Parts: sequence; structure tokens; C-alpha cells
Amino acid sequence: MRKDLADVGKALKSRGYPWGMVTNGLALTEERFNELIAAGLRSITVSCDGLEKDHVWLRQHPLAFEGAIRAIKLIVKHNASFDSPNRPEGLLPLAFDVVTCVNQRTIDHLPAIRDMLWKIGVRDWRVFGIDPMGRAESNPELLLNDEQFRFLMEFIAAERENGRHVSYSCEGYLGTYEGKVRDHLYQCAAGISVASILIDGSISACTSIRGKYYQGNIYRDSFWSVWENGFRQYRDRSWMKKSEPCKDCKAWNFCEGNGMHLRREDGSLMLCHLHRLHQLK
Repeated sequence: MRKDLADVGKALKSRGYPWGMVTNGLALTEERFNELIAAGLRSITVSCDGLEKDHVWLRQHPLAFEGAIRAIKLIVKHNASFDSPNRPEGLLPLAFDVVTCVNQRTIDHLPAIRDMLWKIGVRDWRVFGIDPMGRAESNPELLLNDEQFRFLMEFIAAERENGRHVSYSCEGYLGTYEGKVRDHLYQCAAGISVASILIDGSISACTSIRGKYYQGNIYRDSFWSVWENGFRQYRDRSWMKKSEPCKDCKAWNFCEGNGMHLRREDGSLMLCHLHRLHQLK
């Protein structure tokens, strides 16, 4: 979307920062890809949300699937070149994975999606449900029910036991599934070790967090001062424990109120992963 993206990448590279991106692949032509590699691109994630019909339905663009698959193939080809005797000088393979937002239409197609991606050459796959925000808030077809969410956990755990690197996203304390469905235990790092600067200069943490929790703006505030003195709602989350479902939760010390991006403007929690799993016990 940004014509100056390579220039931004070069500026980051010149300051010693490796940088990466998440893409739907629509604009990632081979020429653009090579331009970004030369600008210091070091990691990339491609969104592929299902087989062609379902991916196009979710993304609402007729070329969405074509773009995602083209991007995945470009990256797989780039990384494969490092296994040959004539590997590129001065370049490194990209850290790379594919992410899939699972919904009502795709939950039963996970094995077919896996087979498609593995056939292309993907070896790192992240899957997760869609949160009830944006257009998903009023479209139940986008949201997994509790049984489907449990099925997703079981699918990931089984894939990992079979040696495939499939993982759940970073969000949400998952109780007995912790350690079974991703490479690390749950922690919301937003405002703790992660900050974000949005396109309008707003200082946030995770880019999905609502405006109420912004901590300033780089066009009027010192980022370092904000980082040192702001983010109090993130670093002391005791305010979350004053309301349900966190108030009497025995898992509070492990979860600390779930991800900040799941907090509404009024502070209430829109989704509790642990509660969903316990509902079926």
C-alpha cells in the first residue's frame, strides 16, 4: 500500500534494525519482493485463511487467494535457494510462516488447508480464531463456538505430536493446553516489552488495541518518556480483577486478564479463552 515501504525498510536497516511484515500477498509481486529483500526485509508472514473459495469469501477480494499463494511460493523459492551450492551472497533466508484465521466455514477443512500449504513448502503454520471485533462482532459465521474452539486446540496438539510445526497464536491463557499448542507459555507482552507506533503517530502496544489505551503520540510526545512513564494500565493489571470473569478466577496469576486487545473501551473483557474451554468440561 505504501510506495515508500522499501525506503522505510532501508532507514530501519541503516540503524541496525531487522524488520518484517505481515501481508495478504495482493501487492507482493516478484519485483516488489526483491525490492523489499534488498531493503533489509528479514521476516514475513502471509495470511492464507482457507482454500480458494473460503479465503476469497473472508477477504472479500476476487484475487485474494491468488495473491496469497503467489506470495507464499515466492518466499518458499527464496528460502530454498539457500540450500543450493550457489546460494546468494550477502543474503539470509527469511523467517517465514503462514497464518490462518479459522472460522465456521474453515474449521472442518483444516487438514485440507494443511496439505495444500505443506505441498507448496510451508513448514511453519499459525492458526487462530477470529475475535468478536470489527465486522466479526455482528457476524457469527466468523466466530468459532466453544466446541469448535476445543476442536482447534486438539487439532493443533495432534499436529505437533506428529512433528509438524503448527501453533496457536500468542493470545489467551489456555489452561491444560498451555505447552501443547504453541512454543511458549501465554503472556501478553503489550506495553511490557512491546510498543507500537501507528500510522497517525499514536503510541500503542499491540496494534489491535483500542484508542482508549493509546499512550500518546510521537508528534507531540517523547516516545522514550512515554515508554518509561506510561503504559500503567498494561503493567499493573489489577484493575482487570475487579470485574467478571476475572474477579474470582483461580488462574489469574497465569493469565492476568487476557490480552489487552480483548478489552473494550469500558475495560470489560469480550472473550475469555479459558472460560470457553471450561464450558465443555
